[in-house]
Amino acid sequence: MHPKSRILTRLRQAVLAIIVAGIGTGTYAQSSAPPTSLKDLFDAAWAQQPEFQALSIRQDAVHAQRRAAEAWTPEPPAIEVANKTDRFNRNSGVREIEVGVSIPLWLPGERRSSRTLADAETAALESRVASARLRLAAEVRSAWWSWQLARMDAEMARAQMDSARRIAADVARRAKAGDLARADQHQADGAVAAAEAGVAQLEADATATLEQLKALTGGIAPASPVGLSPTEPEPVSRPPDPHPALSELQDRVTVAERAAALAARQSRANPELSLSTTRDRGAFGERYDQTVTVGIRVPFGAGPRHDGRVAAAQAEALEARAQLALEQARLQGQRDTAVARVNAARAQLAAAERRATLAQEARGFFEKSFHLGETDLPTRLRIEAEATDAARQAIRSRVGLAAAISAWHQTLGLLPQ
Repeated sequence: MHPKSRILTRLRQAVLAIIVAGIGTGTYAQSSAPPTSLKDLFDAAWAQQPEFQALSIRQDAVHAQRRAAEAWTPEPPAIEVANKTDRFNRNSGVREIEVGVSIPLWLPGERRSSRTLADAETAALESRVASARLRLAAEVRSAWWSWQLARMDAEMARAQMDSARRIAADVARRAKAGDLARADQHQADGAVAAAEAGVAQLEADATATLEQLKALTGGIAPASPVGLSPTEPEPVSRPPDPHPALSELQDRVTVAERAAALAARQSRANPELSLSTTRDRGAFGERYDQTVTVGIRVPFGAGPRHDGRVAAAQAEALEARAQLALEQARLQGQRDTAVARVNAARAQLAAAERRATLAQEARGFFEKSFHLGETDLPTRLRIEAEATDAARQAIRSRVGLAAAISAWHQTLGLLPQ
């Protein structure tokens, strides 16, 4: 084996080992503390994936393929033993014992092509794992931010319900004192009932999105902190080059091209070198003779079967190259869209926060005016609803910006941080 090839093989094995080790340290057992971040949820979800659970076996498979390509023969040698005797008919003492070994031989260039294909398969395994992790990251990110949005909506609904209850209690006290009419109390109680119905609906939505997230993590539920969970930072590091999805397709192209090259080398079945020895005699009383036979078996060309294998491998390479070109264009479009959405989300957040600040100030003014009897209850409830809606939109805009940044990470091929 060439020293450079040996070094490359060891490097690839080390990369796979690092991937497995990194995954193992990031996974969560049912007895551990609940994950609190998007990265923790992703690690827990990856530990449940079939690709992760079968990774070590696939590693063994590609290593075995490499060892087979480095073997001295394309197939294991075979031994043949034959015994010839006339004991069951004339019984004149004819005896012949033959022992031989048949050794398959590599076709010209076949061994080298097999080694290069094995190297390509090793690299392809790495890129398939990286691409599978990125695809899972997209699912986890989507479920995570859907849950975050539903959770924050439920929190805001509970805050609105508490505010409605405080107003209703104040109205009830003033109605009892004769400062407000009973109709005002009914209106305030109706606002409480509407807020309670809203809380019930939004809590159900939050539970549904949480169950969708748990389905990805094998039932592991994240912690539910108060307020918005930590968000991913804006990308500052250079994204992986190439993108994991592009790397997977490029490795598919390489594997297909090398498979086609190997198929072209395998234009016929492998020749066989045979070596045998024979010990025989013609009758009782004769001495045994010992002979040695050396032979070679060279099959004819494979014909249409060989042509079919080569054509299939070439078609696979052509298809992978076409998919690679399409994926490059698609990813560039996704990156441009992600940047535009982040900029739009940032502008929406700024506007929503200005509106929330103004609505909060207005609520303070009208709250004092209502206590002084200068503002009627319908106006007070309308201002309260506007302030609550403005606060809700500000929170939703924060979640929207965080989700847009997370989607930007996804288009760059970055895993949750």
